[in-house]
Amino acid sequence: MTSQQALAFIQQHGIVLEAARGKAPSLAEAIAGEPLSGTWWSHPKSQEVYAATRAVRDSPDVLVCRLLGGKVTFVHRRLWPALVRAAHRFPLQALVQLRETHKPSGKHGVEELPFPRWVPESIHAEAQQLTEEEALQALSPWLS
Repeated sequence: MTSQQALAFIQQHGIVLEAARGKAPSLAEAIAGEPLSGTWWSHPKSQEVYAATRAVRDSPDVLVCRLLGGKVTFVHRRLWPALVRAAHRFPLQALVQLRETHKPSGKHGVEELPFPRWVPESIHAEAQQLTEEEALQALSPWLS
């Protein structure tokens, strides 16, 4: 799966788990083409998973957070207005944006940007146009 295909997968599904199992499909399993037992790092397609997940994490159209079960979750921009409108239904920590950073030393880190600081004004405006019922309907496959 190319980076573009990974982004299309997230756009199609709306909410996708990076590698965990849960209420949303797993990008790592989609790339592997099979259920994963243990870490995806041991799978023959681990480099493909790594490349795709890094591209997804860098996309301006994907929110990286821990929305589902505290696991790394990708939320496509098309669902951001609904997520913002229904934000009170989620723990605030679940809506924190995670951004990977690369330090001069070569180490990787993660920056956290609290909700709602990461939300663009245009998304706030779209969220205000939704009723709570419309927002919950858009997010219904992942709520319960």
